[in-house]
Amino acid sequence: MTDIQPLYIAGERFTSDACLDVRSPYSGEVVGRVALCGRAETERAIAAASAYRCALSRHDRSEILSGAADRLRDRREAVARLITSETGLCIRETMYEVGRALDVLKFAAIEALHDDGECFACDVSSSGKARRIFTMRQPVGCVGAITPFNHPLNTVAHKIAPAIAVGAPMVLKPSEKTPRSALALAEMLFESGLPAGMLSVALGPTEDVAGSLVRDPRVECLTFTGSTAVGMRIASGAGYKRLALELGGNSELIVLADADLDLAVRLACEGAFRNSGQRCTAAKRLLVDRAVVDEFTRRLRAVSGEYVSGDPMDPATRVGTVIDEAAAIKLEGLIQDAVHRGARLLRGGGRRGALLEPTVLGDVPRDAPIVCEEAFGPIAKVVPVSGVDDAIGLANQSMYGLSTSVVTNNLAMATRVIHEVRTGTVNVNEVPGYRTERSPFGGVKMSGLGIKEGVAEACKWMTNVKTFSLPW
Repeated sequence: MTDIQPLYIAGERFTSDACLDVRSPYSGEVVGRVALCGRAETERAIAAASAYRCALSRHDRSEILSGAADRLRDRREAVARLITSETGLCIRETMYEVGRALDVLKFAAIEALHDDGECFACDVSSSGKARRIFTMRQPVGCVGAITPFNHPLNTVAHKIAPAIAVGAPMVLKPSEKTPRSALALAEMLFESGLPAGMLSVALGPTEDVAGSLVRDPRVECLTFTGSTAVGMRIASGAGYKRLALELGGNSELIVLADADLDLAVRLACEGAFRNSGQRCTAAKRLLVDRAVVDEFTRRLRAVSGEYVSGDPMDPATRVGTVIDEAAAIKLEGLIQDAVHRGARLLRGGGRRGALLEPTVLGDVPRDAPIVCEEAFGPIAKVVPVSGVDDAIGLANQSMYGLSTSVVTNNLAMATRVIHEVRTGTVNVNEVPGYRTERSPFGGVKMSGLGIKEGVAEACKWMTNVKTFSLPW
């Protein structure tokens, strides 16, 4: 494969002799080659975005987003196969991801049409006047975006689509492991009429591209999804700019004594194994009441056998690879360490290259690294707890605070978890990560600064409120 896929710098196609070979995590084969840029091209992209002033009407912006959605819908299978080729995620997962990205584009197209202003009467106090104060939202000058490998289309859509909806120009740096998905979406947006100045997609050395977005004061807002370690470095180096950091998670699924165990087991498997477990909101800790832990574990071991791993392009495969062999080796080591500490290996644990079998561990010590750290892979870890107080206490010991779920039919217990667990989201009788693409999403503690994403919140975040008053 010799063709080099171009980047988009200030809306223009950019190619060079320097390129990146993108490899399949499953086969190791080169599946694409993408051009690389440097500091000069990143500087040009930032300058173009900073100088751009969107003249598109709300209708125009909505039509561009709708047009891109139509194109994505028409190319759904091809785009899903592209994502699978560079991530190793199974085709059923990447088809689902394309559907989520379609929702993002659709909701952003709707959001572009919303009236964003308010009106305040001024004669509401003894010192008031016969005036009215109005508000309007204006887009920020330049948004920088840095995205991860695990949802390479949907996460990119969550950055780009709200920016287009409000008219904010963006410079995007996608993951070097999965850049072709981002470039596919950019191409569809430009085909739909997106002006050149509104979007650049830059890929190159970290210091030249990501470092420039972090440090350059012309980048007014920076939105990042990725690891907590990188997010902390961004926060320390970004200076005076608005940050949205969607970082790591160690989400718990709490199973109380009264839970419907069939439901709890199904949620545990879906939460732990979907997307090869590579979701910040995956069910990484199964905190199960000791009164039902033995029966829950028995059922979990049985149902987990339905999650077959293998060739990610095979429609029968339910769990593909993790992102690369190095990640799989690290996860394998965490599993072996947990067993050494007393956990029971009930299913899986085998590895072939980047393919890690869906794994079930029982009786995992709560201080084991595989429980305390974010294990980014298809591993279901059962940790016994002594009732709701113990579960809440263990949940709150984590440095992360992204999402939680609780399986119970007791409203009082569910309400306690909602109020007492320090986290960004709590779902009752559902997986920790459940949400719509429009609803607010984000974490606290080391999972983020409390800034919410989701299309509606992102549109607000990428704008400034201006007030003005008129005599009335």
